[in-house]
Amino acid sequence: MDHYDSQQTNDYMQPEEDWDRDMLLDPAWEKQQRKTFTAWCNSHLRKAGTQIENIEEDFRDGLKLMLLLEVISGERLAKPERGKMRVHKISNVNKALDFIASKGVKLVSIGAEEIVDGNAKMTLGMIWTIILRFAIQDISVEETSAKEGLLLWCQRKTAPYKNVNIQNFHISWKDGLGFCALIHRHRPELIDYGKLRKDDPLTNLNTAFDVAEKYLDIPKMLDAEDIVGTARPDEKAIMTYVSSFYHAFSGAQKAETAANRICKVLAVNQENEQLMEDYEKLASDLLEWIRRTIPWLENRAPENTMQAMQQKLEDFRDYRRLHKPPKVQEKCQLEINFNTLQTKLRLSNRPAFMPSEGRMVSDINNAWGCLEQAEKGYEEWLLNEIRRLERLDHLAEKFRQKASIHEAWTDGKEAMLQQKDYETATLSEIKALLKKHEAFESDLAAHQDRVEQIAAIAQELNELDYYDSPSVNARCQKICDQWDNLGALTQKRREALERTEKLLETIDQLYLEYAKRAAPFNNWMEGAMEDLQDTFIVHTIEEIQGLTTAHEQFKATLPDADKERLAILGIHNEVSKIVQTYHVNMAGTNPYTTITPQEINGKWDHVRQLVPRRDQALTEEHARQQHNERLRKQFGAQANVIGPWIQTKMEVLRKHFICCIDEIGRISIEMHGTLEDQLSHLRQYEKSIINYKPKIDQLEGDHQLIQEALIFDNKHTNYTMEHIRVGWEQLLTTIARTINEVENQILTRDAKGISQEQMNEFRASFNHFDRDHSGTLGPEEFKACLISLGYDIANDPQGEAEFARIMSIVDPNRLGVVTFQAFIDFMSRETADTDTADQVMASFKILAGDKNYITVDELRRELPPDQAEYCIARMAPYSGPDAVPGALDYMSFSTALYGESDL
Repeated sequence: MDHYDSQQTNDYMQPEEDWDRDMLLDPAWEKQQRKTFTAWCNSHLRKAGTQIENIEEDFRDGLKLMLLLEVISGERLAKPERGKMRVHKISNVNKALDFIASKGVKLVSIGAEEIVDGNAKMTLGMIWTIILRFAIQDISVEETSAKEGLLLWCQRKTAPYKNVNIQNFHISWKDGLGFCALIHRHRPELIDYGKLRKDDPLTNLNTAFDVAEKYLDIPKMLDAEDIVGTARPDEKAIMTYVSSFYHAFSGAQKAETAANRICKVLAVNQENEQLMEDYEKLASDLLEWIRRTIPWLENRAPENTMQAMQQKLEDFRDYRRLHKPPKVQEKCQLEINFNTLQTKLRLSNRPAFMPSEGRMVSDINNAWGCLEQAEKGYEEWLLNEIRRLERLDHLAEKFRQKASIHEAWTDGKEAMLQQKDYETATLSEIKALLKKHEAFESDLAAHQDRVEQIAAIAQELNELDYYDSPSVNARCQKICDQWDNLGALTQKRREALERTEKLLETIDQLYLEYAKRAAPFNNWMEGAMEDLQDTFIVHTIEEIQGLTTAHEQFKATLPDADKERLAILGIHNEVSKIVQTYHVNMAGTNPYTTITPQEINGKWDHVRQLVPRRDQALTEEHARQQHNERLRKQFGAQANVIGPWIQTKMEVLRKHFICCIDEIGRISIEMHGTLEDQLSHLRQYEKSIINYKPKIDQLEGDHQLIQEALIFDNKHTNYTMEHIRVGWEQLLTTIARTINEVENQILTRDAKGISQEQMNEFRASFNHFDRDHSGTLGPEEFKACLISLGYDIANDPQGEAEFARIMSIVDPNRLGVVTFQAFIDFMSRETADTDTADQVMASFKILAGDKNYITVDELRRELPPDQAEYCIARMAPYSGPDAVPGALDYMSFSTALYGESDL
């Protein structure tokens, strides 16, 4: 084989020693080459459904030789001659040799005649030349190629293994550990390397050959006995067999790389799907909380007592202080998560996320607005109900007092009016009875106002829907019925006395005068006692001062009242003097009245005792109103500072940072520097706002004190706690949304590779055409902006169709406006490359090999379990003519992942 070996080694490997060339004639070497080259050829010919048995005989007609070259090169050779004559065979072999020469291989001393004649050495030399060109020449490892590259690859792979030292392709492989180390390095589960022994080469070689043939699809090209029994195994046979390991494992490496690329795409997609599930759950929980809360806030069922209504007010304060703030944070976080998810989907060229029906951000905002409206109405209703119950309690107590006084006065009056004492009375007694009756009528008339007041109070309690109205109405009706009966009885008795009056002429004027003066004075004292014991409700210093002034005026009338009392008592004393002087039989009582001096003195003493009590009550109420006024001033002073502070911060945020959530692009006008500088400035601004929270909490505490004191108005400030809360929540939400938008722009800029100059140019163009400073562009404004940036959008049907396509990208929800975020996403999409559907399909193509499908087993072997199942669930079954069980159409995965538009 010297006549072809020297030329090939000059082309592909270092020169060999003369001893090596001489050994080529060794029958043992020839046997090894014949077996190895035959197995190598059959490993490729079987792809075409054929094989060879005798290497020098089966290639003589050139047909299988041409077929072998077509299989290993993937190219079509010239049409072979089908004749069996020598000239036809030589023609076919020449076509094969010409094809080898066209690949840059110089064939020296190898002619078609020698191959057709079955020259074994020439045939083996030709096959070795083919192996060098198509199996070894293209091997490249760390800037070395061919034989050196293959040797370096073997050394790198076997370096970690003890007792393995690969220095050549002959004696370094005799103990079999080199072959076992290559297999264990790539497929450690196939060989238990720790149990191998260097002194048992036959076992090592047979183990490696059997495992390679069974699990790696590498045919058995060598015999262990031939290698062990030869002092120096054939180098070409060893190189040929080792190159099969290289190609088998390098193909596995490419498949691993392709699998990693697919895993990366799937990991991003799974993360986005998890974010979508998290959004749906958070949105559902928030909407469910709003759904449960609104009916509670809309419940206007009144309570019957102040204590119950105050408990409702306390529950409402707990809702405001404990339950609502976390939900405000959840709502803000939900919007931030939604924006971040949409940004990630745009950066991955995925369709925009559309939440389930009723769970859009706008739906949540609408539901939140309904919650706020119900909350506002509920608070107003609570305060009105407390005022109503307070008024009702006051009226009910007043009704009970007046009714009790009246009932006490009417007690026994009906029986008195029904007496027949005038039938057996003397003339003086009749006159006394008549006068007494006249005094009673005066008393009755004086009580008419009280009865009317009782009826008016009962009517007002009914109008205010007092819970115990039936009892009040029954008592009022009883008083009115009794009053009508008293009037009828009074009239009937007067008629009887007047009939008898003609018989009686003598009348005791002094008793009569006593009765006439004692009755009004008694009514005055009862009225005074009633007024002094009457409860009062005031809400301001001015009201309590008015009551105090009226009380002082009342005390000023006491000296005159005392004079009247003494005058009335003087009349009674005069009567007693006359009775004692003239021994008049008066039975010890005044016939004209039941009011005794003792009763007058007792009531007078009671009035004198009630006056200082009234003084004390008015003084305590005056002190309470002063305390309430201090609370008003304290709250007003803080609210007048915090309210303008919040307004100022909102104005600063609008003027110096951003005018609306989608107007982030205009920060460049008010804030200079990079997006990171702007983000840092915004976070410092947010920190300064959060540091103001203790003052808000202090104001909340003052507001709670005001509510506990039942203070309903405050003239010292126009700010209410509700205004402060709403302003504070809007301020926190606005700065959080602003920071999120800037973070998303940084994410977009970094992912798309947009420079700061490009970002500034996009901002300037966007702001220039945003005429109304709304932070968005209308369709015509957006078209003008694109034209200013160099887009050619003609005013013809084709141009309108192109612009409609662009609008479908930047305004997928068809709102009729383009935000700055959508604008820069579109511009970045035009200027940056992303992982496309073609790249993913190329990766699947590597895994599939030369097939038009990929099997379930291949996916499960090359991909992690969860991602393999993810792909299997999204691929359609392959139905081509070459389909096998478990075959999947991997092209359908692109449609499921990217949609038809990206294919």
